[in-house]
Amino acid sequence: MEFDPVFLSRVQFAFVVSFHIIFPSFTIGLAAWLATIEGVRLATGNMVYRRIFDFWLKVFALSFGMGVVSGIVMAFQFGTNWSVLAERTGAIQGPLLGYEGFTAFLLEASFFGVVMFGRPRVPQWFYFFACCMVSLGTMLSSFWILCNNSWMQVPLGHAVVNGHLVPADWKTIMFGPVMAVRWPHMLLGAFLTTGMCVTATGAWYLLRQRFVPEARLMLRWGIGLVAVLIPIQAVFGHWTGDYVHRYQPAKFAAIEARWITQQPASEVLVAWPDEANSRNLFALEVPKLGSFIASGTWDSKEVGLDSFPPEDRPPVLIPFWTFRLMVGMCLVMMAVAWIGCALWVRGELDTARWFLWPAFLSFPAGFVGVLAGWFTAEVGRQPWVVYGILRTKDAVTPSLVTADVMISLAAYVIVYTTIYTFGFIYIYRLLRDGMRVGEQPVNIGIVGGKLGAAP
Repeated sequence: MEFDPVFLSRVQFAFVVSFHIIFPSFTIGLAAWLATIEGVRLATGNMVYRRIFDFWLKVFALSFGMGVVSGIVMAFQFGTNWSVLAERTGAIQGPLLGYEGFTAFLLEASFFGVVMFGRPRVPQWFYFFACCMVSLGTMLSSFWILCNNSWMQVPLGHAVVNGHLVPADWKTIMFGPVMAVRWPHMLLGAFLTTGMCVTATGAWYLLRQRFVPEARLMLRWGIGLVAVLIPIQAVFGHWTGDYVHRYQPAKFAAIEARWITQQPASEVLVAWPDEANSRNLFALEVPKLGSFIASGTWDSKEVGLDSFPPEDRPPVLIPFWTFRLMVGMCLVMMAVAWIGCALWVRGELDTARWFLWPAFLSFPAGFVGVLAGWFTAEVGRQPWVVYGILRTKDAVTPSLVTADVMISLAAYVIVYTTIYTFGFIYIYRLLRDGMRVGEQPVNIGIVGGKLGAAP
């Protein structure tokens, strides 16, 4: 493997975006959870909801901050490592990133301060409104990012003028058929990630018999949310596969590890793709199932990687396994949620330790599923950065040299590892300490000129 500037730039961007996506996939759902909890507290006056809100607000604040920092740094690479991409597609990608700033960041920045410090200073209804605006801001941010990425996956609504890609139809770019399934798919993934974290936290506290009323509520809300959303996510996941099948057949063939065109096509459940020899080792296949999954019939013709020139084929090993990992995490979340709901109905949820332990240990399922889905989408898109139009190797900054990228990559790894290790440790301590205030709610505010807890 040659460590050239293109490869190292791809590794650097993958490293940074993998760190970054952990936080939006958590905070998008957590912002909606906080708004919901505050709304229920406002309607019922039950202070259990207030204690839960104050607890998760601290986790949200730290996660939100780390997500913003990692996202801003990620954008720098368009100028440093991918200047040709920025030059060729800036007329489309620039406005989309600008719209994120003018809409999503504006909402988040305007109302996040109210949520953090304004409870004793504003009416209750306005505080709830601020929570809703922060949640809306996080979702709008994901909308613009998915617009950008979906256009790179399936470029529609553009024109080519003097070698530059310019917008010809913003409606198609923003609300096209691909975006219509990818954005809900990402939002549902974020909600499921948060739902599993809330479920796991409630299970952990019940196992330790701490904060029992709050833990019972978190566990029930978590499994209830996941149980309802999982089948909806499965539908959008299938529709996402349909767009890949239609617009990115090479990626679809790589995900299926289908080396030759088949009619009918078998479904490879598990295997070890041998890319050097274009074959699958230790394959477990189901005849005809591949045709049914792809086209809804048992005898359809499904293209294989042999239909594409070698230089247009994506890697196979990574998208093959990350796709199956994503599906596996979906099944884990489904099992935890539906078994939990069955125990809830039978009145055994709080005492079934054999269930509480797997529920607690399943907290990474949403994060792993989101990361696996993004790796499937991005690695499967290769060798294109704008699918079918601009190759990845042609989008990198021409003046880059290997040593420069190695230094910046090493700096990213060191800084991110240091800073985010402390961030993760602090979040763990927040979860470990829990709702220390017992029965009394806490206002997070400025005490003596410093950030602190004011009764």
